[in-house]
Amino acid sequence: MAEDTKRKKAARLFDVRLVIGGLFTIYGVIVAVIGLFDSHSEIEKAQGVRINLWMGLGMLVVGLLMLLWLKLNPLPTPEAGADEADDAGPTGSGPTD
Repeated sequence: MAEDTKRKKAARLFDVRLVIGGLFTIYGVIVAVIGLFDSHSEIEKAQGVRINLWMGLGMLVVGLLMLLWLKLNPLPTPEAGADEADDAGPTGSGPTD
């Protein structure tokens, strides 16, 4: 039972959706917070658009969608018997004439 739990955690650890979703979420929060405190001159440089705020919110949405996708459609866990069968090699004793 404990080995099955370890197997599930290891399979989810290497899922790309977790890495991408986590990074986009973290960076989205950081950029959105920076966008909240943009000065008037920074907003003028962007032609009146709070670009940091909008891009941060966009990154946050993408990151949360990736994490939601991971939650709703997790990776299938590999079977314990499949690894052992692959390591066993061929079942025959060698070439026959």
